[in-house]
Amino acid sequence: MTTINTVTGPIKSEQLGKTLIHEHFIFGYPGFQGDVTLGGFNEESALEEAINISRYMQSFGVKTVVDPTPNECGRNPEFLNKISEATGLQIICATGYYYEGEGATPYFKFRQALGTAEEEIYQMFKKELTDGIAGSAIKPGVIKLASSKDEITEYEKMFFRAGARVQQETGAVILTHTQEGTMGPEQVRLLIENGADPGKIIIGHMCGNTDPEYHKQVMDQGVRIGLDRFGIQGMVGAPFDQERVQTLLALLNEGYEDQILLAHDTVNIWLGRPPVMPEQAVKIMENWQPGHIFNNILPQLRESGVTETQIDKMLGENAVGLFNGAPAKVVS
Repeated sequence: MTTINTVTGPIKSEQLGKTLIHEHFIFGYPGFQGDVTLGGFNEESALEEAINISRYMQSFGVKTVVDPTPNECGRNPEFLNKISEATGLQIICATGYYYEGEGATPYFKFRQALGTAEEEIYQMFKKELTDGIAGSAIKPGVIKLASSKDEITEYEKMFFRAGARVQQETGAVILTHTQEGTMGPEQVRLLIENGADPGKIIIGHMCGNTDPEYHKQVMDQGVRIGLDRFGIQGMVGAPFDQERVQTLLALLNEGYEDQILLAHDTVNIWLGRPPVMPEQAVKIMENWQPGHIFNNILPQLRESGVTETQIDKMLGENAVGLFNGAPAKVVS
């Protein structure tokens, strides 16, 4: 059994229970800090909302949520701690940075030009994982890495190399963001080339791609994948859920049930002003909420012959294997 850091302290991997591998309680695109006049953060009302969301998740039997909000996107471990203390929901936070196109790049780009950035990124990851975030003593449980659409930029590669190095020293799980269903196989190769353990890697947002062969290219390298954007449809290059379901069924039919984890990538509270979506987008995205898999997707899977054993793996057992670093069962 592995010890896993949550925002309220360490747990054993066997305590994970039903797990959503990728959700955000609060999130803000870099720049939200400048919109405080109209988009200020009221912690009291936000905490009340977050507690209600947590209890809604728990109503489906969820015991653990991984919240991989990057460092520069409003990550708030103390806020997550308050949610967890109030509800008993186990929350795992991250150390990490977002992809170049939507991240906060000037700080480390300046330091990249000076030649110090990659070592400093390594130091940041290592310090947070071993000592805690910003003096809070709250330790992340995963390293969040991200790449752009159709490329891993030189800026992003610094984080991947530093993450692989830190993983070798700490055993931390690496959880990634792929943009619009691209660069999954390339992420795995880059991480493994730099010494990362494939058994402790999950490549995220893979459901942005609906080609089962693409998914197999990733999983056949010994890692796990997240089909973790259920409910996001018709935006940011996302396919519709029915396409995701068909892709998932194809992979299950070929025996990949031990390497897949499910979630929604919900943003439950926006930092800054909440986005105002066009009416058509609101309709398409109406199921982007943390009960969608349980209310709508699992019934479809069951009707298609997916067993409770397979469902339990994708919402729990595979998370245990990931945090334990158990070698993924590669399908021959």
